[in-house]
Amino acid sequence: MHVTQTGRGRLTRDRVLAGAVEVADDAGIGALTMRALADHLGVKPMALYHHVAHKDEILDGIVDLVFGEIELPIPGGDWADELRRRARSARTVLRRHPWAIGLLENRVTPGPATLRHHDAVLGTLRQAGFSVAMTAHAYALLDAYVYGFVVQEISLPFEGQGTAGEVAQTMLAQFPADRYPHLMELMTEHAMRDDYDFGDEFDYGLDLVIGALSP
Repeated sequence: MHVTQTGRGRLTRDRVLAGAVEVADDAGIGALTMRALADHLGVKPMALYHHVAHKDEILDGIVDLVFGEIELPIPGGDWADELRRRARSARTVLRRHPWAIGLLENRVTPGPATLRHHDAVLGTLRQAGFSVAMTAHAYALLDAYVYGFVVQEISLPFEGQGTAGEVAQTMLAQFPADRYPHLMELMTEHAMRDDYDFGDEFDYGLDLVIGALSP
């Protein structure tokens, strides 16, 4: 293993990847360049190449780190509970690393955490009695729901309990209420409640998805 001394301590492959995650978290995946990463770590760009061959290796590595943060379902347990737990964990992790959504499924050289994750999900479904074909359908449906919900969630102009009401009031002031009665109804009777939190919709939808699946 190559080890490089820096002003902030030893530079290792693990530290390079952790730094890459920090850059992506702070500024988005588009900001992750070899130069930006070197600046973040306090080293010369060439020092990175002692630990990673190219940017694609960094992308593979940080995707693997993200998969490693998601809780694994336990094959042989209650499959619905295990997949709910895994889905909730995936949502939390992807909210923490929203740049990862577009990368999780496009790497062709998956790392060990990625492979463990996929195998655990597949094993949970197979041991529950799902056929190979139904396992594929279920996995695709669950990920489409989780990834899609997080994309929508992080794109909203509000976050948390009560914040939707402020945005709704601003929107309502821009159009005549009688022209869009159903939109007005939803905003005033639902979204503008003090206890409304869009994030609560996640478990409702997750229960519908899992409830529609059966071995």
